Amino acid sequence: MPDLSTIGTFVAVVLGLFLIPGPAVLLVLTRTVQGGPRVGIATGLGIATGDALHTLCASIGLSALLMTSALAFNVVKWMGAAYLVYLGMRALRAKPVKSNEPASDLTEVPEISRVATSLTAGRAYLQAIPTELLNPKTALFFLAFLPQFVHASQGAPFVQFAVLGAIFVMLSALYTSLIALTIRPLGRMLKRLAWLRRWQNQLIGLIFISLGLKVATQTR
Repeated sequence: MPDLSTIGTFVAVVLGLFLIPGPAVLLVLTRTVQGGPRVGIATGLGIATGDALHTLCASIGLSALLMTSALAFNVVKWMGAAYLVYLGMRALRAKPVKSNEPASDLTEVPEISRVATSLTAGRAYLQAIPTELLNPKTALFFLAFLPQFVHASQGAPFVQFAVLGAIFVMLSALYTSLIALTIRPLGRMLKRLAWLRRWQNQLIGLIFISLGLKVATQTR
């Protein structure tokens, strides 16, 4: 198991990395504005779950396949990009819900991009898992980053990988939850803007599509 010095250094480096916003942070922000803090926190937990699965893969050596196989990297990359573009297209095709429409009309809006009152935390959580899991850069990050803190003198590598990965996942969940909670006042203000509600689905769709294109252009 890693010693306290190694864990302290690891935590400090991870917190520094969190200060550089990435697609995961943007996804949490988008979902929080769309569905509120609970949905934002659920999205962060979904991302953390994807990170936990990446940690497991790195621990047992499966992620090494992405480092050595261009085909495997490209398959995962295009699957992740396609999923994000799919979410974006669903959002773009969704009909805006007017503030004076009855609640029953919400059933006619595609489930991927309904307004805040209909986007459940459970759905946001489940959508965030494949978004993070199908990002090959994340797998390569764990494969390249975690080994820097794994030392043969500190026990079985598998255990060290698991401990460091669990710490990363916990910090990730706490960080995204903090973002979701602190963005709440901004979300309330944005929901009061009629024009933004009218174009909400289009903005969200463009964000998801841009994330998909970003994933598609990644290189090993």
